[in-house]
Amino acid sequence: MVSALRALAIAAVLAVFAVASPLEAATLNIVAIGASNTSGWGVGAQNAYPARLQALLREKGINATVTNAGVPGDVTAGMRGRLHAAVPKGTDIVILQPGANDLRFLGTKQARAANIAAMVAQLHARGIRVIVYDPNNIPADFYQWDGIHFNAVAHAKIAATLAAQIAAPAKAQPPSEPSARAPAPGKP
Repeated sequence: MVSALRALAIAAVLAVFAVASPLEAATLNIVAIGASNTSGWGVGAQNAYPARLQALLREKGINATVTNAGVPGDVTAGMRGRLHAAVPKGTDIVILQPGANDLRFLGTKQARAANIAAMVAQLHARGIRVIVYDPNNIPADFYQWDGIHFNAVAHAKIAATLAAQIAAPAKAQPPSEPSARAPAPGKP
């Protein structure tokens, strides 16, 4: 009887160590997919909105890992083509920042919109929440000297906008929405 109890106690201790800790289970996995602005062109990856977002969420007590899947020069067709590889199993949220390269590189608004819709549909089919960061009006002071790439202040504001959306109660953001468009920072 004593050896059976001892074996049961050892099994219980081993089971506790085999199960993931609550902190590991509570990690929010986020992937930011986009082009050069997502990657942090001109400000560095450490100052890009994905890194800033991760820091802000952790400051709010949310154990989040934000992966930067920005590829300079990419267009929405390229993002769509690499979506499966860039967004691994276990991802909870994808921030899609399609940028303007499609139009800059002679693509059409219709093809861009179709690629964004297809990516959102693919991600929703996988049970992943999607935030499309594609504001219509971006303030002029958000850009670096080239008028294309976000400056460090803009990245910080974008991260704050996204952190507020992510940290908001789940009830306010139904997962059945086709996409949640983030407003330009400072805009309602």
